[in-house]
Amino acid sequence: MPVTQTTKQLLILAVVSCATVGLAPFRPLPHVVEKLQLLGQGKLSRAIDVADLIFHLTPWLLLVVVGVRALIQLWRRRNAESNASSL
Repeated sequence: MPVTQTTKQLLILAVVSCATVGLAPFRPLPHVVEKLQLLGQGKLSRAIDVADLIFHLTPWLLLVVVGVRALIQLWRRRNAESNASSL
């Protein structure tokens, strides 16, 4: 098994969270996109807007962290297999 069961479960959770909370509401524009536009324009000043941005970005950050974790596990397994075969 290249990645652990926990990593697989976290990856599924992150993808589902990104598809729901990370993009909600879907129309007219996802909140995360709106808030990033406000941040880019320098208009993200209200505390509720900052909290909303953090809330909608959290699943995306989780996805990145879990993805990096999975890649590291795959890389370590490949290195361990190549080291074992060279002995």
